[in-house]
Amino acid sequence: MTGVTLNQAIKRYGETQVIHGIDLEIEDGEFCVFVGPSGCGKSTLLRMIAGLEDTTKGQIHIGMRDVTHMDPAKRGVAMVFQTYALYPHMTVAENMGFGLRMNGVPKPEIDQKVQQASNILKLDQYLKRKPKALSGGQRQRVAIGRAIVRGPEVFLFDEPLSNLDAELRVEMRVEIARLHNEIGATMIYVTHDQVEAMTMADKIVVLRDGRIEQVGAPMDLYRDPDNRFVAGFIGSPAMNFLECDFADGQVSHPALGAPLDVTATVPAGLKKVTLGIRPEHIEVDRAGDTCTVDLTEALGGVSYSYLLTPNGDKLIVEERDDQRSKQRERIGITVRSDRAMLFDPETGQRFR
Repeated sequence: MTGVTLNQAIKRYGETQVIHGIDLEIEDGEFCVFVGPSGCGKSTLLRMIAGLEDTTKGQIHIGMRDVTHMDPAKRGVAMVFQTYALYPHMTVAENMGFGLRMNGVPKPEIDQKVQQASNILKLDQYLKRKPKALSGGQRQRVAIGRAIVRGPEVFLFDEPLSNLDAELRVEMRVEIARLHNEIGATMIYVTHDQVEAMTMADKIVVLRDGRIEQVGAPMDLYRDPDNRFVAGFIGSPAMNFLECDFADGQVSHPALGAPLDVTATVPAGLKKVTLGIRPEHIEVDRAGDTCTVDLTEALGGVSYSYLLTPNGDKLIVEERDDQRSKQRERIGITVRSDRAMLFDPETGQRFR
């Protein structure tokens, strides 16, 4: 078993604490993604697992081994960084096998492992080239190949696609997902891009300010977030939020027209709640006039209309190609009450 377990992991820089008692279990063979805004601690947490950052307090286990204070080279991990860090004077094959050569591995064994990795990553025709003759995506594949040849128990990826253009990012997402399916190793992947997290992960860990907000499968987090932060961070476009009046089990807002029944247990006496609803769960009512279309983005078969409500709140509505709103058009909306969520306006916690 080569899963990863963190028990009350803490990281401090002097008096400043950046990781606050993380408890987390990543199963053997799982693809786990750390996601969150810049500065939330996701890369620091990854580097703690790698041994590139000391763990101030708590324990980190890889498989059955306590690696909390173990040398990085002995942890059985390989890390792929945002920058490719390839040696420009070496060929692809030499770059991939360099770490093994430095560890005294015999050349025939190095050649065999490099060939196996190049087969997996479709790099055979590039083995004699140098990095300057490769595209960004090809260079990143070489960096991944360098990790593969080491035969690690756990692969660690620190925002590996952030230097690539949009088309290459999509291509490399598919490559990494295919690699995981093929070799079945435990992989931990850091990104601030929640689309990457949604499309690649078996498990997502949502972080904020060095703490875990929620852990779960991508669609579980999308459909059943614990709080407003997770609800707003997971999903593209983001969930809509409206500050509403609450009374007798109904929420009221000028954009809604009639009060909306929402099933949730709200504390007695609370008169204000935050309504959360995703763009695809709002329907346009052409006969209504509670909102104004500020802008429409056409994305082929789908378009997104950005609405302004009477009190200045903003909403995003998903529409299909045969139901596209026009700029400055006055429309109403109908919200699917079975998909609406209520949150505490002060704490952000969800009422269920």
